[in-house]
Amino acid sequence: MTRVVVALSGGVDSAVAAALLVEQGYEVVGIMMRLWSASERPLENRCCSSEAVDDARRVSQLLDIPFYLVNYEREFRERVVDYFLAEYGQGRTPNPCLACNRHIKFDLLLKRALSLDAEYLATGHYCRVRYEAGRYHLLRGVDGLKDQSYMLHVLGQEQLAHVLFPLGDFTKEQVRALAAERGLPVAEKAESQDLCFVPTGDYRPFLRASRPEALVPGAVVDVTGRELGRHEGLALYTIGQRHGLGSVTGGQRPAEAGSADPLYVVGLDHVHNTVILGQGDALLRDHLIVREPTFVAGHPPVGRMRVSAKVRYRSPDTPATVSMLQDGRVLVTFDQPQRAITPGQAVVFYQGDEVLGGGLIALE
Repeated sequence: MTRVVVALSGGVDSAVAAALLVEQGYEVVGIMMRLWSASERPLENRCCSSEAVDDARRVSQLLDIPFYLVNYEREFRERVVDYFLAEYGQGRTPNPCLACNRHIKFDLLLKRALSLDAEYLATGHYCRVRYEAGRYHLLRGVDGLKDQSYMLHVLGQEQLAHVLFPLGDFTKEQVRALAAERGLPVAEKAESQDLCFVPTGDYRPFLRASRPEALVPGAVVDVTGRELGRHEGLALYTIGQRHGLGSVTGGQRPAEAGSADPLYVVGLDHVHNTVILGQGDALLRDHLIVREPTFVAGHPPVGRMRVSAKVRYRSPDTPATVSMLQDGRVLVTFDQPQRAITPGQAVVFYQGDEVLGGGLIALE
């Protein structure tokens, strides 16, 4: 019997993934990761709260599978939280879920699964894997609203050979129905949309408490370099931000600050520690550079490649051309300029439903 480790979270998706695999005849082992200490930060914990652990354990008991809780708090702090704080300190806007997938779920946990003589690690992600023409292909989930392939573009052939995504062919509504049919106690459980270590959705108080030295005051300028006010730290701002700028422009309305139109954060200059404000058209860019690119096939394309690209998780695809640069980075040129491209976020390349790869956004 083939053994599969299922990454349980205490939510409905991973519970149904485990249930389906049991029904398919796999030997299923449930493992939940403790990533963020509930005892130290009771108000800043969503992914591994005592309630979530209890729910995962109840699901395991119902399915009659072993359940283990493993502690990766130190590794999560070093590889995800510290990265999150450092990126903001550099004037970039990180996506910590990408770092968690790369370094924790599909590295540490996958290695743990294989060390337990499991053939696969399974998760509740909405995406699909297909083996064809001698290699593994990563595909979008059939539920366009829940598709999580963007978050998994960092996976390569070595990982895809040992992962299962049982929910890729289902919609969220179908998954909840499957949970209810099987009497799973989490069938109607709400899902969290927040970062597990920033449950309020506002990272700024967390940043102030965790990395106050990163908040160095500096100038707020317009695109011509004219000073409009002062800021309390680059890390408190993101590209495209419009609200909350009154305090840094001395309470001026946009017209008083030299513009009849709304002002947005259009740049964060780490070298000069300045926040740059401009009108909406200053947010448009027709290209970007990708640092730390990865490709699902295990190698970059030869020459120029036509793709559809997503510059953030919830953005629509847009036609683009991908070209490799001599320094190993990637140039992405869009057919139409894109708004508020944000350094530190990921751009992901697709052809149809297939994920080709992606990487972290840099503007130059």
